[in-house]
Amino acid sequence: MSFLKLLLGIGIVLAGCSKSPEVAGVPESVPGPDPALPQPPPSAGPRYIALGDSYTIGQSVGETERFPYLLAARLHDSGYHVGTLRYIARTGWTTDELQAAIYNENPQGPYEIVTLLIGVNDQYRGRDTASYAPRFTQLLEKAISLAGGRRSQVFVLSIPDYSATPYVAPADKAAVSRAIDDFNRVNRRITEGYGVSYTDITPHTRLAATDASLLANDGLHYSAREHAVWADRLLPKVAAALR
Repeated sequence: MSFLKLLLGIGIVLAGCSKSPEVAGVPESVPGPDPALPQPPPSAGPRYIALGDSYTIGQSVGETERFPYLLAARLHDSGYHVGTLRYIARTGWTTDELQAAIYNENPQGPYEIVTLLIGVNDQYRGRDTASYAPRFTQLLEKAISLAGGRRSQVFVLSIPDYSATPYVAPADKAAVSRAIDDFNRVNRRITEGYGVSYTDITPHTRLAATDASLLANDGLHYSAREHAVWADRLLPKVAAALR
């Protein structure tokens, strides 16, 4: 199914997104709602809200190359016609900044699909896992609430390992990679404790160390090819939840 046909079935709402070439952990400003774009009329089909940071909004890739869009496209081709795809995500956001944006945007559920990918900027700014854990827990609880309390409709992705990119100096790569693992142990433990689906994309993101095609042109974020891997890993889980 062509993307043109897909767009006829998917109303895309952009909320709190930025496409400027920011450094991973430094947002341009304290988050608040961007000027709202007109929301298209709702169409039939499950509603999808994607929560996160640069990895969700697809910094340095096109709108149709972000993993949420690709997931919606794959669902469409599988017979699940996503009605509305909404983003609350911006490059540089930490857990508390995502929380503030969700509060300000006040999205109204229930959504049939909720994805959550957050934490790299908490690590980048030198925060510890002890402070990350309660904020991630609150975000996961909010994601479940947005899904109408249905934990089966929420999908958490692990934090990619940006130490595989040229952005991180060779002397720092091992330490950054260990820190990402620490954060992912926390978000995985919490996610599985709530009985929510967890998709570990981190090992594949590390392949970017030897495969430049997995990186976007900025050398820091991930390419459409890598986003497609994330969408492919989510597809069977989301499709099963929609049956």
